[in-house]
Amino acid sequence: CESVILPFKWREEHWGDAYTRARNVFVFLKQGHSLKAAAELAAGKAPKEGKDWRSIGESFRNQKLNHGRTTTPETYKKQYLPPIEMAIKLMAARYPPKNPQDLIDLCVKDWPAGSVTRRHRARALKQFLEHAVSREGIADIWMPPADLKNHIGAANPKEVIHQEGDPFDDDQQILNLLNSLPLDSPYERDKDAAQKWLNAFQLMAELGLRPVEVMHLKIRKDPKNKEPYWWCTYQKKAGAGTTEPRRVFPLPLINSDGEVQKWNLIERWKAGLMELPSCRENKMGEAANTYLKRRESWNSLREVMKKTQGVNIVPYSFRHSYSLRAHIRGVDAGSVAMSMG
Repeated sequence: CESVILPFKWREEHWGDAYTRARNVFVFLKQGHSLKAAAELAAGKAPKEGKDWRSIGESFRNQKLNHGRTTTPETYKKQYLPPIEMAIKLMAARYPPKNPQDLIDLCVKDWPAGSVTRRHRARALKQFLEHAVSREGIADIWMPPADLKNHIGAANPKEVIHQEGDPFDDDQQILNLLNSLPLDSPYERDKDAAQKWLNAFQLMAELGLRPVEVMHLKIRKDPKNKEPYWWCTYQKKAGAGTTEPRRVFPLPLINSDGEVQKWNLIERWKAGLMELPSCRENKMGEAANTYLKRRESWNSLREVMKKTQGVNIVPYSFRHSYSLRAHIRGVDAGSVAMSMG
């Protein structure tokens, strides 16, 4: 029979703290953790120091490919590598997740609840964390919950999903893609379209917007410091209601040399230099996908990422990359969620 000792003295003045701790332990027990792990989670203990999550990833890969019920390299690249790479990046960030639930949620939240991709990612992360605890000695608090239903969620059968996809590998990949647009085409029509779509993709990447939201942007002025800021009027209907118009915070990209990419979007917008593609509002995502599919650089990148990593990039990948970029830079999840609507 497993037991743990709570660090409180048997005195009346400690009764409240002990009772609260016991209730918190019970919550973690119901999530599927062992008693020892639940007690450590309730105490807010951090994982063991000095563990290299990258090496744990390599160990897990070796285990999946060469031991037990082995997985083919193709299956590993498609189903395991993308979420595990994302988890490793998050754990290497300045402010990494503090528990397995937060880590799993961050790695699956950009995919629709109940979707196949979200389910595969959650299950892959569960196996990865179980390996980290049982084979690599990571603290027991990192043992994932036995039941993943709270992480996977349930799909809304009435909702048509368009945004499923993965983030880009890094900001430089986005910059290379945008630099490949035919801005110097000898054909005026192609050049004009390239500039309009460049404007749209820059907004989607730096502001983390849905494609449709580039058509719902305004500039407002802060009443205190008089600085201009982005405001999105788009209201997305969801199961719990409708999202509110919101302030959007830019998160500039950084190239492979560590330099901040300065697109001066607000200044260009105010000067009337940010003309966007003309299409029906509810067709912006489809139009973006159609334009990209006609670009050799986009198709080549998609093919390479699909074959080598099992990663699927789509127009929503600009938005997904904003979310990942924000967490890697230590922006708290609440602020990111508010900005992204």
